[in-house]
Amino acid sequence: MRHARTGKKLGRDSAHRKALYSNLAGALIEHGRIRTTVTKAKAVKPLAEQMITLGRRGDLHARRQATSFLRSRDVVHKLFAEVAPLFKDRPGGYTRIVKIGPRPGDSAEMAYLELVDEEYVAKEREARTPEPAEEEAATESEEVSDTEVSDTRASDTRSDESADEGDDSPGDADKPE
Repeated sequence: MRHARTGKKLGRDSAHRKALYSNLAGALIEHGRIRTTVTKAKAVKPLAEQMITLGRRGDLHARRQATSFLRSRDVVHKLFAEVAPLFKDRPGGYTRIVKIGPRPGDSAEMAYLELVDEEYVAKEREARTPEPAEEEAATESEEVSDTEVSDTRASDTRSDESADEGDDSPGDADKPE
């Protein structure tokens, strides 16, 4: 019987499961949003919220506890410096799970696990994708370069035609008369 045994095993032994939770929580803190299965998201959500609560405390002991779980000083620094201050006035509920449908390969139910603060998630999303203004500028420069290329091709073909009309081709110069 599994009395008082909370949490899912996820088909892993305890060390593998602990590493999975650490990696998922670290990725959530680093990127602001991760795509995973619903079961993994539900399992890691309380742990990620505990890490944010440690970040809100901000003392040395909390930092060491977070480093012990997350195992990455860079992620812990980001947690304490950027993520936790966003939630300083929020009493809890720092993350949300948004279901996105089945995965094509094995039909596993997928979800986004994301931080609630939309500004932080939007900033992280913008950092990974180019802005529309940059895309428009890139397409305009491509159009200009295409026009320039077509103009130079047209002038090259005109110069080739004028060269063919006048002299013999270079292949004829090698043949004896």
